[in-house]
Amino acid sequence: MTRRKTALSINLNKVALVRNTRHLGIPNVAKAGEICLGAGAHGLTVHPRPDSRHIRSEDVFALEEIVRHRAGAEFNIEGNPFHNLMDFVRRLRPQQCTLVPDSEDQFTSDHGWDFPADLQRLQPIVAEAKSLGVRVSLFMDPRPELMAGARQAGADRVELYTESYARAFGTPQQQAVLDQFARSAQAALGAGLEVNAGHDLNLYNLTPFLRTVPGVLEVSIGHAFVADALELGYAAAVKAYLAAIDAAFA
Repeated sequence: MTRRKTALSINLNKVALVRNTRHLGIPNVAKAGEICLGAGAHGLTVHPRPDSRHIRSEDVFALEEIVRHRAGAEFNIEGNPFHNLMDFVRRLRPQQCTLVPDSEDQFTSDHGWDFPADLQRLQPIVAEAKSLGVRVSLFMDPRPELMAGARQAGADRVELYTESYARAFGTPQQQAVLDQFARSAQAALGAGLEVNAGHDLNLYNLTPFLRTVPGVLEVSIGHAFVADALELGYAAAVKAYLAAIDAAFA
């Protein structure tokens, strides 16, 4: 059976963060999205936080329009559903929303949902999003025992939080951590979930991750992508990440 190749979603938060340090509107977030999709990215991701420190409300709407007019592309809006996320989901009905349990002042996402602790409050949120025709992914730590809870909450997918893998990459702990992710992905698949992954994946650690972890349908890459784009340009950076994905499936 041929494995379905992993899709690449580009997270544009850091482009917006650079723009927000001045009042000139550059770099242009919408233009970045257009270039990335034109270079072959399969989708765009945004995480609009309540303080608008990077992606702003107007960016979300502009990028959704760009994705809507590009056949086959997907828009993924991520964030805490108990803050401002659901307003965007209700108005725009993106292909996917990724629910993340971060606090309003959190520097970056650093943990996933916990079950059964988060089950009851997540169930109605997930049900509402799905009633709008939106695929729901839950941001999860790589703990196999939690995956059944994510399914019980009604999720379609989990996004495995890969920061621990990025930290372990190139160290003696790399294989053990990768094995933990593989077990978590297998547990998710066994529970009837699909699998995404993201956070600190880059051009060096992406290929071995996808070779080892089964069933990853999408990776969301932002910080490392923007760092590479500063050197290579948006289009060349997209192509480099697509090549890293291809290498995992060769």
